[in-house]
Amino acid sequence: MSKVQVQGSKTGIARQLSKGFTLIEVLIAMTLLSIMVVLLFTSLKICAQSWEKGENKMSDVNEVAVVYNFFQRHLPSAMPLWNDFSETQERSFAFQGTKQSLQFVSVFPASAGKSGAQLFSLEPQQKDNEQIINVSITPFYPVAEGEQWHKEEAILLRHVEDFSLSYFGPAEEGAGSIWQEEWQAKNGQPQLIKINISTTNGIYWPEMIIALKVAAAVNTDELGANTVNESEPEESRN
Repeated sequence: MSKVQVQGSKTGIARQLSKGFTLIEVLIAMTLLSIMVVLLFTSLKICAQSWEKGENKMSDVNEVAVVYNFFQRHLPSAMPLWNDFSETQERSFAFQGTKQSLQFVSVFPASAGKSGAQLFSLEPQQKDNEQIINVSITPFYPVAEGEQWHKEEAILLRHVEDFSLSYFGPAEEGAGSIWQEEWQAKNGQPQLIKINISTTNGIYWPEMIIALKVAAAVNTDELGANTVNESEPEESRN
């Protein structure tokens, strides 16, 4: 083999070896790959956060709807009854309200499967280092002999920062109606109840004003222990 052929073979091998990636090219490729991975994970994180915010927003809206539905369902049908069952305590009117607590008698809809008048009591309480609105429900009429008196409790709202009530009605018998912070030792129910709520999680709570079915107070013995649920169909009462 001639000297020229040997040199040509060496030059061809050198050209084949020079076709590999240089260190700079590898670094550039790794940098671009890293940027793409960061952008991908950032996009996934933004999507996850948006999804979580959407779920939280839906939960907040649902919470407001549940609380509003509770007051709208039970307060308008509040019954102006006297508590005539206690032999040891003085006769008292069932509806009692302060600035931060409320007691009234109402009924469940027929679909709830819970018949008879129920005594609702609402008040703020401290639980797990936060303020809640607690609801307790007990039968308003005495239970039959041999039966047990069941009291149910549930949390209506958590993360409560402020809960205030006011009542619209006559301060004295024959006087004009005004807004009052308390409704106690009276012989009838207010015409309106105003409910203001604020929570620590920043949810906007619109002011609620609920109208009650104003009626003259009646004695419980006039109604009997088996009060007909007003929400039941006419056919089911017969």
